[in-house]
Amino acid sequence: MRPWKLAELNFAQVKENRYEVAVIPLGCTEPHNLHLPYGTDTLEGDVIGDHACEAAHDAGASVILLPTVPYGTVSAQSEFTLAININPSTLYALLTDIIVSLAGHGITKIVLLNSHGGNDLKPLLRELYGTVNAHIFLLNWYEAFEDVYDEIFENRGEHAGEMETSLALAYFPELVGRNEKGEIMADDGDTARFRFEALERGWVSITRPWHLFTTSSGAGSPHAASAEKGLRLMEVLVERISTFLVELSDAEPDDSFPFLPIDSKKT
Repeated sequence: MRPWKLAELNFAQVKENRYEVAVIPLGCTEPHNLHLPYGTDTLEGDVIGDHACEAAHDAGASVILLPTVPYGTVSAQSEFTLAININPSTLYALLTDIIVSLAGHGITKIVLLNSHGGNDLKPLLRELYGTVNAHIFLLNWYEAFEDVYDEIFENRGEHAGEMETSLALAYFPELVGRNEKGEIMADDGDTARFRFEALERGWVSITRPWHLFTTSSGAGSPHAASAEKGLRLMEVLVERISTFLVELSDAEPDDSFPFLPIDSKKT
């Protein structure tokens, strides 16, 4: 029993606690190159949420980790077998119900711990602002270590590359596909370039059909991955995420929350 993990607690334990912060991890069900499981993003949400909430709990935070949502928006991967899509409107409706339920139980500080880039959740925060009695924070964990990315990894990758494969080797290695020599069973994660400069530069965008953008859904080479790199990444994520959770748990919402008052002195 982990006292920060709702799925493992019973009512006798829960009713004796008042939780300040609820963390909702979000994953998806989609292919990740040839070697990582369909549940990669969900498994990442499980393990990162668990480690971060454990550290926050041990530091005194009143935090509760909800079960990871295993489905997300993967419409761009619809051509890949058994990519299971949840439209944004469906995902928003599900999360709205969860958030309203949490707020009804007095938990008004809620963190969406997102593992999947296709889950575009900022519009939901805008839609719910002022309509529910809750402060909602979006935490895309894959954006939380940009400043140290190149210190840990050799290759940049968007999907099922060195970074995600390293996490898998560290935390669910039995699910990583390997050949008879023990080598990672994946292609090189090559991706197609746009034929228009505006799309290459990013000031025009589209929903990318991933069966045209990639060869086997991977974007970025996974071959330099290692469990050691995954462990190092987790250290960074746990330190940063748990610190935020502790600060959020300790914070007292007031009229200017989450800002400091405009007239407060800078330190």
